[in-house]
Amino acid sequence: MDSLIAASARALASGDVLAALNHVALREDPAALALRGIAMARLGELARARGLLRRAQRGFGAREVVSRARCALADAEVALAMRELGGSPEPLLAIAAQLHSRGDHGNALQAWLILARRWLLLGRLPQATDALSHLDGQRMPPALAAMAGLTAAALALRALRVAEARAALEAARVAARSAGIAALQAEVEAACAALDQPAARCFGGGIDVPLRLDQVQALLDSGALVVDACRRGVRLGSRWQSLARRPVLFALARALAEAWPGDVEREVLVGRVFGMRHRDDSLRARLRVEIGRLRALIAAMAGIAATPEGFRLVPHAADTVRVLAPPFEGEQAALAALLADGAGWSTSALALALGGSQRNVQRALVDLEAAGRVRSGGRGRAQRWWSLPPGGFTTILLLPAALPVD
Repeated sequence: MDSLIAASARALASGDVLAALNHVALREDPAALALRGIAMARLGELARARGLLRRAQRGFGAREVVSRARCALADAEVALAMRELGGSPEPLLAIAAQLHSRGDHGNALQAWLILARRWLLLGRLPQATDALSHLDGQRMPPALAAMAGLTAAALALRALRVAEARAALEAARVAARSAGIAALQAEVEAACAALDQPAARCFGGGIDVPLRLDQVQALLDSGALVVDACRRGVRLGSRWQSLARRPVLFALARALAEAWPGDVEREVLVGRVFGMRHRDDSLRARLRVEIGRLRALIAAMAGIAATPEGFRLVPHAADTVRVLAPPFEGEQAALAALLADGAGWSTSALALALGGSQRNVQRALVDLEAAGRVRSGGRGRAQRWWSLPPGGFTTILLLPAALPVD
């Protein structure tokens, strides 16, 4: 490695991107192309960065296995930043094994971290946990340790383990300060600030208050019967009944929980659950059928009593009923939450993360754009979508696979 390449690499490691570019700006050898590609990625020029990295990978000879693997690893990280989440994880696994076998343990750990972050974005929490476990107890450069801490914190927050997330963020803060990279320090501080922002609303029994993540955790552990509009189900302690695929039953459960300890009139339930202006005997009969289905599903946690006017929720082992609602609601809520990370997402990546069809995602994005909540750039396959989180709120509870209850 010549002196200019070494100086450029040191500048990149310290976060001084412009100095790194100055050292190799006019060079076309593979090592210089690779460093320029990484520098351009740091500046946000992701498409140009990928072109430089791929040129560098082709330029290295067949015997320069480690250099080629490092270029492929950097390309994979740029793809993650561009939210290109499709494809198989096998290439990253091969890169990690190749780098580890050649003694480049730091970059091998980086490959596992990229894989963990990819699984996390897709809401595959068990796979993300497994990938991140390869970094446990390993010695890492400060910048890598800070990113590992951020990833561990995000994973803990998806599972609503707030204390664990705080510990991971504190470790990330220490590592970021040691790395001395201002952008990384700002990212850690932003993640810490999100813990103190409202993440949900709690209402029922005449109250309507915002909750931070630690307060959400306290509510779920309090022994109250919670109708969870973030995950669309009913929870009592460790018991959980998902209603995510039963929208009518969830609407019934929520209406009854909001009215507790009172009841809800049958006419009101018909209008709210079925969305029909005209109530007739067929709709009332259907309401009785759906109430029976809901009663059977939540029998271990609560009953549903008929009253002269309608129906009332009767919890078995809880003296409180609460509704946990996200900071904002609607069909596009989870979509807006994914976009709120500030990165540019393609419609295909959003469809992968949400587990839905790309066409439905496109329709929802058009509606959000019309409402002024998202913006797009580029055309065709290069089109990307961005959004900002709603002011004063964190959207963690709206992300796919948040609050796993397996």
